Amino acid sequence: MPTLLSIGHGYSAQALAPLLLARGWRVIGTTRSADKAERLRAQGVEPVIWEGGTLPLEGVSHLLTSVAPGPQGDPVLAAAGAQIAQAAPQLDWVGYLSTIGAYGDHAGGWVDEATPLTPSTKRGQARVEAEAAWGALAAAHCLPLHTFRLAGIYGPGRGPFEKVRDGSARRIIKPGQVFSRIHVADIAQVLLASIDRPDPGAVYNVCDDDPAPPQDVIGFAAELLGLPLPPAVDFETADLSPMARSFYAESKRVRNDKIKRDLGVTLRYPTYRAGLRALLDQTGGET
Repeated sequence: MPTLLSIGHGYSAQALAPLLLARGWRVIGTTRSADKAERLRAQGVEPVIWEGGTLPLEGVSHLLTSVAPGPQGDPVLAAAGAQIAQAAPQLDWVGYLSTIGAYGDHAGGWVDEATPLTPSTKRGQARVEAEAAWGALAAAHCLPLHTFRLAGIYGPGRGPFEKVRDGSARRIIKPGQVFSRIHVADIAQVLLASIDRPDPGAVYNVCDDDPAPPQDVIGFAAELLGLPLPPAVDFETADLSPMARSFYAESKRVRNDKIKRDLGVTLRYPTYRAGLRALLDQTGGET
């Protein structure tokens, strides 16, 4: 039976799991929380409480890691890199979820998978180093590694509607600022397409067709809800957390031709407008 071990079974991996379970796969998901473990079990995923140490790799054919790097590097490699290397011959596919933050700032210009990685934040630099570490492990042990650079993720439970409804949403205005985004359902179908068409060593940008200023997304959400346009706030004077402000340090448009050409993907939600309309229809915008 094909078996996926999902390390740090988070939001994106939880969108993939039902697609594999529907095919009769076994899905194992690691978590650090007993409460989350029970929720995973209810979804048909076999939960494993994992805080480092030995991974449950017996019988595993596919491996996905969603764990972000920390100050000391990639925690999965630190804890179980040697074990993963030893298991390489049994693995048909390995996926590493990275971010488009690896590209750094391009002043609103376009980037693709061949663009040099020039991160401008500590988080972006950590991602580049983690990608390199996974790549080194793959090269040394013939690990069938696939890297996915994800744009800003939205979907059920992760949308702008709640803040627009409660009046806390603001349209942060920074001239020339654009972000690329991706609906979580499209992340899942990209991962599934890669599993079906493995290409070890491949790197894929995972984003929609419509990079856009963040204030446009908030404004469209308000329009869908029939609510007043949230107030515009100049970025320079906006009251933002250091984390939120750091996101505005980078502006770029990300190309997604490769997932379409090499994986045959047709995005379900090619624009944020299509994604937000569907989200409102499916959930009423509730989290």
